[in-house]
Amino acid sequence: MNLFAEFHERIASILQKIIVSGRLPADLDLGRFVVEPPRDPSHGDVAANAAMVYAKEAKASFANPRQLAVEIAAALADDPDVAEAEVAGPGFINIRVKPKVFSRILRAALLQGPEFGRPAPASGAQLKINIEYVSANPTGPMHVGHGRGAVFGDALANLLAFAGHFVTREYYINDAGAQVDVLARSAYLRYREALGEAIGVIPEGLYPGDYLKNIGAALAQKYGEELLTRPESEWLEDVRAVAIDGMMAMIKEDLAALNIEHEVFFSERSLTRGAEGDQVAAAIAELRRRGLVYEGRLEPPKGQVVEDWEDREQVLFKSTAFGDDVDRPLLKSDGAYTYFASDIAYHKAKIDCGYAVLVDVWGADHGGYVKRMRAAVDALSEGRASLDVKLCQLVKLMRNGEPVKMSKRSGDFVTLREVVDEVGVDAVRFMMLFRKNDAVLEFDLAKVIEQSKDNPVFYVQYAHARTKSVLRQSLIAISGIDLSVEALAAADLGLLQDEGEIGLVKLVAQFPRAMEAAALAHEPHRVAFYLHELASSLHSHWTRGKDQPQLRFLNEERPDLTIARLALVRVLAMVLASGLGILGVSAPEEMR
Repeated sequence: MNLFAEFHERIASILQKIIVSGRLPADLDLGRFVVEPPRDPSHGDVAANAAMVYAKEAKASFANPRQLAVEIAAALADDPDVAEAEVAGPGFINIRVKPKVFSRILRAALLQGPEFGRPAPASGAQLKINIEYVSANPTGPMHVGHGRGAVFGDALANLLAFAGHFVTREYYINDAGAQVDVLARSAYLRYREALGEAIGVIPEGLYPGDYLKNIGAALAQKYGEELLTRPESEWLEDVRAVAIDGMMAMIKEDLAALNIEHEVFFSERSLTRGAEGDQVAAAIAELRRRGLVYEGRLEPPKGQVVEDWEDREQVLFKSTAFGDDVDRPLLKSDGAYTYFASDIAYHKAKIDCGYAVLVDVWGADHGGYVKRMRAAVDALSEGRASLDVKLCQLVKLMRNGEPVKMSKRSGDFVTLREVVDEVGVDAVRFMMLFRKNDAVLEFDLAKVIEQSKDNPVFYVQYAHARTKSVLRQSLIAISGIDLSVEALAAADLGLLQDEGEIGLVKLVAQFPRAMEAAALAHEPHRVAFYLHELASSLHSHWTRGKDQPQLRFLNEERPDLTIARLALVRVLAMVLASGLGILGVSAPEEMR
């Protein structure tokens, strides 16, 4: 049951009647306005901006938006669930609902269980969505920055699946660039070391990490001394394959430590060397057939020294026709494909598989690449598919406020696995999501394991453990108490009249809308924010009960009130567990 969706339908119905009367256009889009919780709870339970949104269309029949709002509010006042509907400011509508509405929501939450908050399936509303995330170059262990994109992508996949969509989790293996040749040469050096050769200092330009020793040992076991007699042109391909497999195995282990599993691992090399032939050439040919590829010259980038600019005719994609700043090259001067050309082919493969929504999770340093990629997807799909690029900002690793830079594993950066091993998967996942993805995140290794209200993950998990503790204690304190869903749903929920209880019930009522809004915006941090607010309200109410025994959840003198309060507690436990599950964070039964 979604209170805000219900009132959206009721207001839309009122607007429809005004349309029938001829005072609003017949083609009015009744999905444009928003129904949400008021920013100030004292203003009511539900707020709507319908009159403001349709001010232009209403101009012919209404003197101003407020006049339209007054008519909508008057119609809402006759609704049996509405206690009061009033107009504020230039035309906002604030609605206060009757207490029975919240009792109905609480009862519905009990009966729906873990399904509470999940949107009801609607025709055409379920989308086929591909989320590509992490996709770190397979040249070393993942660092903390990779971890942020990994957690964000995984939580977003959970959220969209919760919202009823068909979601595929994909890792794009960048195994076709020059960096994997450097990896192969670095692994070959470790191979020689594994055979007993003293390799000395790792030459500049190669990867120095000790993690490559295992790759070298694997090569020695597989090939013995055979590769030593071959020239690089003969061993490079074999060594590259072993090195990539070894690196991806390590990356998958690091991801598993975060409880992350991808369903698809897509190889960039397969775009030109796979069973389907040269997919990059096919993608360029398709765009050329549609008049979107041409031979031309580009102006030098602003600020670039003229001597460094190569003025030549190039194969260009008309990305400016789809909102980009300039047209983009598809071939390098040596005839090789640009990275952009390969990315076009990759996204075309997703579109050809029928995905309606593509989500790419990238590091913030790729921000300048977004426009051209959106242009390509728009062109390839002819508007049938959309691309949402989520940029994840840097993670500043701290310990008690001081920067942490050294690593035992990689030598020059702190690996993701080191952080997970030190503070635990729950702390990493929750804190990576407790800030919007495009904001820089300070991750303090000491703070995230504190057992205090200043540690958000502890604060939320402790709220869940507290609800479970209350339910366990009730079984001990009250002989024969029935905590079944049926018994709790039959309770007189109208007895919940304290301001703290009412505040908690109202937050429960907001859960479906909060999840829906987070899914629509592709913003899982909203789930973390909601859970923290709910936990804060629960802890505050609990503290009030210490000084006012009559507010405690267990009241042996009032069994009817106790059952009503335990119904609320059970729903709080369920909502907290559901939200934490979306984030991929555990919901502990108890915490010491």
